[in-house]
Amino acid sequence: MVDENKRIRKFTLIIVGYPIALILISLLLNLFAFGVEPLKVALPSHDVVVTLVISSMLLLINHSWLMTSTELTRLIYKMYASPEEWDEAGVRKEDVSNNGWVELERRHNAHRNATENTVYFGLLALMICFVTPVVIAAQIWIVGFAIGRLGYTFSALRGNAGLRGIFMSISLLSLYGLAGYLGLSLIV
Repeated sequence: MVDENKRIRKFTLIIVGYPIALILISLLLNLFAFGVEPLKVALPSHDVVVTLVISSMLLLINHSWLMTSTELTRLIYKMYASPEEWDEAGVRKEDVSNNGWVELERRHNAHRNATENTVYFGLLALMICFVTPVVIAAQIWIVGFAIGRLGYTFSALRGNAGLRGIFMSISLLSLYGLAGYLGLSLIV
């Protein structure tokens, strides 16, 4: 019991400290590696719009990959998306192997995670486009998020938790980088 309590305390510190560490890293990068310009609303620069377009295309590829992988999993394991499809196929959910359900859940979790993170990314990326950011900061944070999401999808679908954690950190660092840049631009 003592070992279990110790383990819980250790992982509680890691879980709580993880986002704090990423926030601090993103703030330090913004301040000392990229620089932060005072907030000034303007039309987006060509370079930042190109970056947003590239990132949007990468995120669409990621979405398509998740969607296709989910449907292929359903096909392989004879699983269906709606009660009508189950009835039409004459298949019962009880007939699907446990592995089929595990693989479908893996894809649903990856898709849900992508959607949850992309909502915040969309808001932050759009805002940063209109505040005349230091271009390299916008490019790294915006493209970094998309690359992080592609890597997350790859590792999640492969079941590689360690690699998934690295790419999740890249995605989150990028989100915190965008938010941090916006916050810092208000006070510099």
